[in-house]
Amino acid sequence: MTTDLSLKVTQQIAAPPERVFDAWLDPRMLTKFITPDPGFAEPEVSNDPREGGRFDIIMKADRDLPHWGIYKVIDRPKRLVFTWVSEWSLEDSVVTLTFAPKDGGTEVTLVHERFKNEEIRDNHERGWGSILARLKAEMS
Repeated sequence: MTTDLSLKVTQQIAAPPERVFDAWLDPRMLTKFITPDPGFAEPEVSNDPREGGRFDIIMKADRDLPHWGIYKVIDRPKRLVFTWVSEWSLEDSVVTLTFAPKDGGTEVTLVHERFKNEEIRDNHERGWGSILARLKAEMS
């Protein structure tokens, strides 16, 4: 098992950093973009958006796919860090989002650390890329 694997996905979004950052903490907004595949039904999302608070996301595919985590850092509108727990993740998997003003919008960089193997990392890279593309579409 390789645990030092990580991924990095970047997306330019035509909206201010505050608006893009806030989308990650608003459960109604999360339901619109936090699915890794357009074929998934709208997920169930609940959260307690404070450092130490928990979020729960149930993605809907051919079966329910529960994901959850704990907010570690909420530094609006610059940085958001949370754990990421699912049946495919390692116990201490962490996602870090940074939001930087760029060209009148926001450059979002997502780094996800610690995977069981390259296949799971690669699947998550595609999933996070799709999620950021859906967020970009929602922000337009």
